Amino acid sequence: MKKLMFIAAMVLIGSIPLLAQDAEGCKDHPLLSRMPGYNISECTQNFNQLDFFNAKGEDVKLEGNLTHIWYVFNPESGKKEPSFFQIVKNYANAIVKIGGKRILEDGGLGCYELKKNGITYNIKVTCTNNSDIILDVLEMEPMKQEITANEMLDALNKDGYIALNILFETGKSAIQQESLPVVDQIFELMKSDVTLKISIEGHTDNVGDAVSNKKLSQDRAKAVMDALIAKGVDKTRMSFVGWGQEKPVADNRSEEGRSKNRRVEIVKK
Repeated sequence: MKKLMFIAAMVLIGSIPLLAQDAEGCKDHPLLSRMPGYNISECTQNFNQLDFFNAKGEDVKLEGNLTHIWYVFNPESGKKEPSFFQIVKNYANAIVKIGGKRILEDGGLGCYELKKNGITYNIKVTCTNNSDIILDVLEMEPMKQEITANEMLDALNKDGYIALNILFETGKSAIQQESLPVVDQIFELMKSDVTLKISIEGHTDNVGDAVSNKKLSQDRAKAVMDALIAKGVDKTRMSFVGWGQEKPVADNRSEEGRSKNRRVEIVKK
């Protein structure tokens, strides 16, 4: 496993001054208090993407409401400057105490998950080489299964297609667990109308090169078809195709637009 130690954070070392007080408008996240002797030098809160790490140390890109807080140690606080180990252990203990779990810890990096009040929090703690602390807390609402087989059929009869937000592992074609209910509803759709034939069509955003994106979208469309075949749908009723980044439905210049472009469409034949 490649060393995951805060590479991105290090390029900013020295650019953030020591502060005697918090930056205007900044405060701690409601779930986690700060370590003694620290002030907030900057903070943001918006819908964004977070580079997270799974238990294998693989980079996973997650989307949601992201709170980003940069803490700077104040040498005039009278507190002793902590070590990387102390920082990560402190946050780990605090997160586990409120019901969270460790995903990965590697030197000055810690990744954790907490499920509370129906929300999944992905928490990332990154230490810089001068003991600054970068805290990222991504809030992910549970995926609401709002689409039903009947609604899919109505959309196919009306428009000829329906776009579905089926989530896959980053850069791969494996369907994420939380999206399996969507696949179940496609199966119910196919079961409810035995004459229906569909094309399963994968789409990506424009991140990466066009050739790789086309192959990825094709593999993902095939993964959905294979999942339906495994449930008992006759493969002669389905086909699949990957369009890659060729058919965007939103502006790829924003993360929100890119998330809409990453989709699977069911097209009525």
